[in-house]
Amino acid sequence: MEQIVFIDRGTIAPQIRMGTPSFPHTMKEYDQSLPEQVVERAKDATIIINNKVKLSAEILAQLPKLKLIAMAATGTDCLDKKYCHAHNIAISNIRGYAIHTVPEHAMALILALQRNLVPFRQAVIDGEWQNAQQFCFFNHAIHDLSGKKLGVIGEGVLGQSVANLARAFGMEIMFAAHKGVSGLGPLYTPWDEVIETSDVITLHSPLTPATRGMIAMPEFRRMKKKPIIINTARGGLVVEEDLERALEEGLISGAGVDVTMPEPPAPDSVIMRIARRPNVIITPHVAWASDEAQQTLVDQLFANIENFVAGRPSNLVTGEF
Repeated sequence: MEQIVFIDRGTIAPQIRMGTPSFPHTMKEYDQSLPEQVVERAKDATIIINNKVKLSAEILAQLPKLKLIAMAATGTDCLDKKYCHAHNIAISNIRGYAIHTVPEHAMALILALQRNLVPFRQAVIDGEWQNAQQFCFFNHAIHDLSGKKLGVIGEGVLGQSVANLARAFGMEIMFAAHKGVSGLGPLYTPWDEVIETSDVITLHSPLTPATRGMIAMPEFRRMKKKPIIINTARGGLVVEEDLERALEEGLISGAGVDVTMPEPPAPDSVIMRIARRPNVIITPHVAWASDEAQQTLVDQLFANIENFVAGRPSNLVTGEF
């Protein structure tokens, strides 16, 4: 009988329907788990369902019955994958579930920042419409997306979907060649050109050693058009202290951030400081989280578990994600 333990069920909204495996099993759910609680809670587990709990080699070594870590997410940077691969612990992840929700969230951030929706909303609440004594007022600049250049960093399904939405607004799309790499072909724009000429830059890359901190002061200082920066991918892609400095120095026009490092950010963190700026929108890692996307995720999660137990594993992770 399989022993399934979902160690952070609270990362999925309560209204989302969980699956019921067809094979003999027991299943325990914990809303949240600290890393130091995992061994006690999952010591008999053959299958762990995990979203964001850090599972180090030290923790995994104390789970001798573990056969599968079924990730309720695409990213696996919270796992010691080398240990898993060396000790025959399979990893499955979720793919393609966020093709609508993340791109729509990214576009919502772009539109809100480009048209200054948040400052205008606050101005109306503060009574500035009445003070203007006319049918409209112009406290904040408004810019169209049509004709602007969108630099997409990350050419996977999410980056492609954002590009498709942006084309409907009349934007010119550039897919960035990877930082420090050239000769990737005509579909890609050189990294430096994307950094220097984009009006909006949106990030859709995984967090790997090669991508960590790829947007920092050297990049901000080369951004000739003072773009809006959108990050709905991973917090570690952008050096947060440098993001704050870029905003202070006017090197960028604004930022829409859905991901931070760590999550949640500390009350006195850089992210919480910049959240108070009128040209910054911080959302709590919810770009992925439409009800429709979450249900698709959970259905795929339990299909991965079912397939693994049936001997036909799906969505196995064999490299960096």
